[in-house]
Amino acid sequence: MPTAVGFRISGFLQVLGFGFWSSVPALLLLATQPLFAATTNAPGPDAIPPLRPPHAQIPPTFWEQCGLWVVMCGCLLLALIGAAAWFLTQPGRAKIVPPEVQARRELEPLRQQPEEGMLLSRVSQVLRHYVTAAFNLPPGELTTTEFCRAIATHAPIGPELSATLSEFLRQCDQRKFSPPAPAPPLSAVAQAFELIDQGQARLAALAQCTPHRAGGSGTLRK
Repeated sequence: MPTAVGFRISGFLQVLGFGFWSSVPALLLLATQPLFAATTNAPGPDAIPPLRPPHAQIPPTFWEQCGLWVVMCGCLLLALIGAAAWFLTQPGRAKIVPPEVQARRELEPLRQQPEEGMLLSRVSQVLRHYVTAAFNLPPGELTTTEFCRAIATHAPIGPELSATLSEFLRQCDQRKFSPPAPAPPLSAVAQAFELIDQGQARLAALAQCTPHRAGGSGTLRK
């Protein structure tokens, strides 16, 4: 094998007619040929690099999946918080106290006080408020004479109770505005309690007669 190679080289040199020095460039050319080939096959600066394999599909984010539900739940929570805050900040509803209960509460502390002008004025005022509320009289600031005239013409009160109330209120006025005179005490607080009891009895009688009202006649069956 070496003999064949040497023969070919020597034959080649003989054919070209070159000597030893002329064969040196040819040997260098043969030695650098693979280097030139590698340089030629190397990618240039403008060459497109090989593509990478495709990535897997990107999954949807949390907001893409649950964003609508989060917003709806947040709005509902804010509405509940606002409703609770409004409910807690509202003042307590005032309980409706019946007129007779309110009148007795106001009269009870007056039992132990001396029967003077201020006490008589307070007792008559409480009693007038009770009659106005219990028998649905029109509200207004009336004098004793005007109030007695109003209750005398108010049918639900009745003539007997209206006469008793009017007499008591006139006696309170006489003792309030007249100079003190030797007279037995009026016992205004006790009489006011009795008048309230009579008023409640009158209301109970009216309530019993109302279901027995004759149809269309407007009369009461007693």
